[in-house]
Amino acid sequence: MNNVVLIGRVTRDVELKFIPSTGTAIASFNLAVDKGLYGEKKQQAISQGRPTADFLNIKVFGKSAENCANFLSKGSQVAIQGRVTTNNYKDQEGKMHYNTEITADRVEFLGSKKETSNAPGNSNHFEDFPDDDVFTPVTDEMIPF
Repeated sequence: MNNVVLIGRVTRDVELKFIPSTGTAIASFNLAVDKGLYGEKKQQAISQGRPTADFLNIKVFGKSAENCANFLSKGSQVAIQGRVTTNNYKDQEGKMHYNTEITADRVEFLGSKKETSNAPGNSNHFEDFPDDDVFTPVTDEMIPF
């Protein structure tokens, strides 16, 4: 089974092209997907100059491609469901080249960089919670069963 689900941020504006013979739209963009490193491992990777995200080439076809070109921009957060595709070709010197990319079957817009960082409720901190004495502890006598 070849199925990929990714959530990441668009690293550059979407490039839209059309297949001349059919008029089918093709959108191309790069997606930065966090590797999930935390704490000491993340700091170690940063100090050694290693990336903390994977950068993947995404291709989208048809009406979804047009929507991506119209509504996604650098920094937008997006969810992708699709499949891994590999291509190869020989250059003029006869050397083989290989390319791996994700062909998206489904694209969900999760918000722009500005929206997701400033939106209320998107904080990872507990400062939004009220102070103590808001919750009443439950005793065994209070439970009806």
